[in-house]
Amino acid sequence: MPTFTAPDGTVLAYHVTGEGPPLLCLPGGPMQDSVYLGDLGGLTAHRTLIRLDLRGTGRSTVPRDPESYRCDRQVGDVEALREELGLERVDLLGHSAGANLAVLYAARHPERVDRLALVTPSVFAVGLGITAEDRLETARLRRDEPWFAPAYASLEAVTSGRAAPPDWDAVAPFWFGRWDDEARVFRAAEQQQRNDEAAALYASEGAFDPEAQRAALAAFTAPVLVLAGEYDVAAPVRVMKEYAGLLPRAELVVQSEAGHFPWRDGPETFVTTLAAFRDQASAGPPGT
Repeated sequence: MPTFTAPDGTVLAYHVTGEGPPLLCLPGGPMQDSVYLGDLGGLTAHRTLIRLDLRGTGRSTVPRDPESYRCDRQVGDVEALREELGLERVDLLGHSAGANLAVLYAARHPERVDRLALVTPSVFAVGLGITAEDRLETARLRRDEPWFAPAYASLEAVTSGRAAPPDWDAVAPFWFGRWDDEARVFRAAEQQQRNDEAAALYASEGAFDPEAQRAALAAFTAPVLVLAGEYDVAAPVRVMKEYAGLLPRAELVVQSEAGHFPWRDGPETFVTTLAAFRDQASAGPPGT
């Protein structure tokens, strides 16, 4: 397991798997061990995945300054990893909360990004609004599932701000395209993989400047993929369309019957989408 040193002296770990052009992967959570990304549904057959363990997660060490868990302060970690890898430019993938870090990096170092893939991205960095009805409307697509009624009642409680602690666990089926034994095991492991202290500070005051971020993304000319899950209550399709509209060369793809982890719900579709994005992006826009 290779390591490198961040600008503040924190030793960070990363994992390299697969074959093909490198793809630097930033995990969500926020602040979850990158192990949950796995091989991204078999994408390792096409790409060399470089999974960063964010500071204080996975095999990376805990920083001396807890305030360095703030998302914007981790941009330097991503740049240090690029330098460690000896890459002039990178293809960058951010999942969920990790997409916030990915777009902050792209805004600060646009000349270093060849392609940007945002998989079911969090919207904090760009300041988009997700309404309760956005989430509930998406959830109602699952109304024929046997677990729907109690999970939906809990989601209504969560979106109205009156949730009790059990409601947060009860809505878990909505995160997955299939709520089965494998999803339950994945969910249980997920609970143990997150650094809760770091997660609480990731989006703390000062982490994001949405107006400045939107302006930077409007000038970002690299190809961008925004990948949404049809069933994803965390990143509803309506909002993902709005997100894609912030970037001049963004493509929105909605993966059918997928939740927040589309590489698990439809691995072949996910891999095909990511491979096609790279091929299309390599070709460049018409006339180039």
